[in-house]
Amino acid sequence: MNEHPLKSKGGPRRLLNALRYSWQGLRAAFRHEAAFRQELAIALPLLLLTPWVAQGALHALLLVGVWVAVWVVELLNSAIEALADQQSLDKVPLLGRAKDLGSAAVLLTLGFALLVWALALWTWWRGG
Repeated sequence: MNEHPLKSKGGPRRLLNALRYSWQGLRAAFRHEAAFRQELAIALPLLLLTPWVAQGALHALLLVGVWVAVWVVELLNSAIEALADQQSLDKVPLLGRAKDLGSAAVLLTLGFALLVWALALWTWWRGG
């Protein structure tokens, strides 16, 4: 089986490249994706409250994890949108559907995160 010359071979060099590409992706999301910045702006103040709001380590993991999930889904949605826009900026039904599906995934994840945090904050506010 012939491997493509641009595919990585593994080892420490692959790991360093993967870390560099991931960092570039996070920087690109922060620079070019308003939704990603908005989700950070919503989450970061809430995450600062985690030590007081969380009722144990597992609860804290959930409170942080729902925002990580939002960011992951947003990154994937942004990747889909970038690929779709690279393909065509015209109204293409299947590209539009792909973008809408990605957006729906973000909406569901964000809604769940907000629900989890609303319940946690409500419980904390009421004293326990």
